[in-house]
Parts: sequence; structure tokens; C-alpha cells
Amino acid sequence: MSGVLSNKGGALHSIADPTVLVITTAVGPNVLAKIAPTLAKGLSARKKAHPESGLNVIACENKVGATASLRAEVFKALPSEEDKAWVEKHVGFANCSVDRIVPPFDPSEEAGTDTDLDVGVEGFFEWVVEAPALKEPHPDVEGMQLTDDLEAYVERKLYTLNTGHATTAYLGYLKGLPTIDIAISDADIRAAVEGALAQSGAALVKKHKFKPEEHQAYVDKILGRFENPALKDSTDRVGRQPLRKLGREDRLVGPATMCRELGLANDYLLNAVAACLLYDDGEDEQARELKEMIRKDGLDKVVRELTGLTEEEVNTVKQKHEVLKTWKKQ
Repeated sequence: MSGVLSNKGGALHSIADPTVLVITTAVGPNVLAKIAPTLAKGLSARKKAHPESGLNVIACENKVGATASLRAEVFKALPSEEDKAWVEKHVGFANCSVDRIVPPFDPSEEAGTDTDLDVGVEGFFEWVVEAPALKEPHPDVEGMQLTDDLEAYVERKLYTLNTGHATTAYLGYLKGLPTIDIAISDADIRAAVEGALAQSGAALVKKHKFKPEEHQAYVDKILGRFENPALKDSTDRVGRQPLRKLGREDRLVGPATMCRELGLANDYLLNAVAACLLYDDGEDEQARELKEMIRKDGLDKVVRELTGLTEEEVNTVKQKHEVLKTWKKQ
């Protein structure tokens, strides 16, 4: 196992190397389109040099269908129909659900680190991969779980870990609390996060038939992870890119919509949406953009257009927004 930077010369060599059987990414959803041309060039070189070699690509990102998005960008960048046909036959693009908190990390400040690719991570991890999308040879990687029903695991992770993480971050930011572990220890925030996860959990259990007691154990484990002071995970970092996180299928609106469609309460989740709308970190480009949108068009219009929530839900968000403004860095 090794790591390469996509903008370095070694990346093409690694992609074309027939001994490389799995390529994973961890670059952020918005960067996938930028690395796709490099991946396409490497795959073209692999076809020419080793036409019988199989390969699997897995994008390990916080986005539903991240690998499918990467695949689409790679196919745009492939130079010929012949290359596309070869990739279609020999290269698997498997979506996945990856669950591991990776806080800010500076290799220069940590003993035993060698390169800029070194990262600090928590001990817990879960990596579930879409089995039907894989090509031969199927990867045999320690810790990788294969499933035929990836949607259940993707939504469980996104609507539990990411929902709870974002809710803690936005509410903690409002109260001026610097890190996730400090924020989750606040009684008001803890109650709001537990409420949001209870509602998203009810929807996940109903939709995907998870066992309630097993899902609650998963929630409890996640809350314990948030309490870990060693992660030093800042609320402003976790809250970054609020426009993306207000996406209709993302961590806040997605579970709220699922609850409504299943006839379940979603007020705690709408509270999290309201908290996100109050995230105004001046160093975050999307936060500045969101603030300007609300100033120009009004909260009502912005919530409707961004989220697709119902009239009643929009009114609830507005009510929660007014209440949460009183929390702001008291």
C-alpha cells in the first residue's frame, strides 16, 4: 500500500503499474473532477502497456455516489472510444461508505511522519464497498466490507455520523465553543444532537430495516467518538462549506426529507438546518456566499430554493433560526 499526489509525476506510473489492483481517493468531493484527467491518462497508459490487467477504483469521500461521479469525469477525459471500451471492461468503479474522522493534521509537528501524505486519524473505522461494481481481480483488503446493498450503509453513515458531526459543529460555533468534544459536552447541544440522531435513526430503521438496538449502539458509539479530546476537531472546520451541507440529499436536509416521506417527526433536524444557516465564518467562502444570499434574497427564499422543504418545514426552520440567533456566542 502506498500513496501518491495526483499532481506529481509518480501518479501516472502508479496507475499504469499492473501490480496496482486498487486505487482509492481521499481528496474531497469537489476535487474529484480535478484528478479525473490524471486518472484517465494513467488508465490509457495502462491499456497500452498491460491490456489484460484489471483494476478497481474507489472514491472514499463524503458524498453519495462519489465513485460514480469520478467515473463520469474520467470518461469525459479519456481520449478515445477504444480507451473507454477498455476501461468499461477492465476497470471497476465502486461506490463506498467510509466512516472515519480525520481531524486537522500537520506532519511536520508529529514524530514518525515522513511525507505530506501522512494523516492523523481516530481508531474507529468502517469501510463498506459496493460489491457488484467490482471487477476481477476482486480486492482483498483487510477491513473492507463488501455489500450488495450499499445505499443502506451510505445513508446510515451520512445521516448519523455526518448529521451528528455537523449539528454539533454548527451549534457549537454559535456558542463560541472551539472544538467538537467541548461542544458535545454542552447540555443544550447534546440534547439537540441526540434529538436529531433519534429522528434520523427512526427513518433509517424504518427504511432499511436496521435493528433498532443495533442502530442505537451505532449512535452511542458515534457520540463517544465526538467526546474524544485527542481529535482536537474544531467546530469551524467541521462546519465548512455550509452550502454543500445544505444539499437536498446531504446530511441535514436529506434525513429531514426522509423523515417527512416516512411520516416521522423531523423538527430536531430542521433545527440543525437553521443552525447551519447561521454559520458565518468569514474565512469560509461558502459561508460568505450564504450570508450574502440571505441578505439579498431573504431567509425564506434561500431556504426554499436550497432545500426543497415544504411550506410548513420552511416556517419551522425560520422559527428555529430566530431562537438560535439568541445562542450566538453568548
